[in-house]
Amino acid sequence: MKFVIQRVTHASCTVESEIIGEINQGFMVLIGVEESDNEEIADKLVKKMIGLRIFADENDKTNLSLKDVNGSLLLISQFTLYADCKKGNRPSFIKAGNPELAEHLYQYIIEKSKESVSNVQTGSFGADMKIELLNDGPFTIILDSKEL
Repeated sequence: MKFVIQRVTHASCTVESEIIGEINQGFMVLIGVEESDNEEIADKLVKKMIGLRIFADENDKTNLSLKDVNGSLLLISQFTLYADCKKGNRPSFIKAGNPELAEHLYQYIIEKSKESVSNVQTGSFGADMKIELLNDGPFTIILDSKEL
């Protein structure tokens, strides 16, 4: 499982010209699932994501977490995080989890996140989404379950 976490001042997700998810200060997170992922792995990544201290404190040190700043989450499913570009110029996506598993774990991650974060917004699984964001920093962190 992979999370690409971007600290944002605001972010939104639009589907068919309608904004379906929108946040101010917080994290916009792209979520990729592979076939070997499960709820236990999701739990570890959600816990790590929510605990990340990457917001500035009064001394301008990255010392505050999402909870500390009352931040929000915009969670977006993105199977292309498992693109394999080793051969040729057209990526292969065979490493991405099957849609049923990926959707289940995406929904699970949303529900787990809501246990700790008051404002959790989402994209639409499998939809053609347009994501807009203002990356604050820029600050981007990649969490890969294989590295935790």
